[in-house]
Amino acid sequence: MFIVSITYTAPLEAIDAALPDHVAFLDRHYAAGVFIASGRKVPRTGGVILAAAASREALSALLAEDPFSRKGLATYQVEEFIPSKSSPDIRKFFDAGK
Repeated sequence: MFIVSITYTAPLEAIDAALPDHVAFLDRHYAAGVFIASGRKVPRTGGVILAAAASREALSALLAEDPFSRKGLATYQVEEFIPSKSSPDIRKFFDAGK
């Protein structure tokens, strides 16, 4: 399981212009079962993605496809963690990344 912290490196106008493509990117990986949750930081300096990827390398390759990355609009910090407790509804995602 991974926490991805996205930090914008471009003005919000550029982020907003790329947002529809970024949302399409998110939608593809939600449909594939890799992304579990995502959203904006407050204040709006970036975002967070909770991901159940097979490996850090696989996730890094996937994130390189994000329009924010391809257009040089953001940086990404990836942290891996091993869930030890959760609600029963989310447990299925923990096993998906194994």
